Amino acid sequence: MRRSISLMALVALSLSGMRHAVAEEAKPSTGACQTLARLELFFGAGSSQKPVSHTAFARFLAREVTPRFPQGLSLFEGTGQWRDSKGRSSQEASRLLLIFYVPDTESNEKIEAIRQAYKRRFHQQSVLRADGTSCVSF
Repeated sequence: MRRSISLMALVALSLSGMRHAVAEEAKPSTGACQTLARLELFFGAGSSQKPVSHTAFARFLAREVTPRFPQGLSLFEGTGQWRDSKGRSSQEASRLLLIFYVPDTESNEKIEAIRQAYKRRFHQQSVLRADGTSCVSF
């Protein structure tokens, strides 16, 4: 038992060092960066009624996203794939918003308001959210 605890402690320390090394590698070579929150929102562009057009999505960005995160964003378009509750694979056009921002006390509320507005407006079951932090240099 004592040996397994020691081994687990050694592994934890090794992994801790690896995380530090990876974090150091991720920094720009100048070493000057700002740590910002990174938000990725994945929007399905299909619908049970009709696909979400570029014009409709642009209006959604202008009304729901830009007022909440006016500093800027990046938009990527592609194809999303997932497996439904019955085990069937499905594909649809999708859009990914990437937003870097300085978090504040209202950030989570802003993000959830965007997700709920999209689901309501375009009759979607979900909007995938992925959060993280990044070392950003301009």
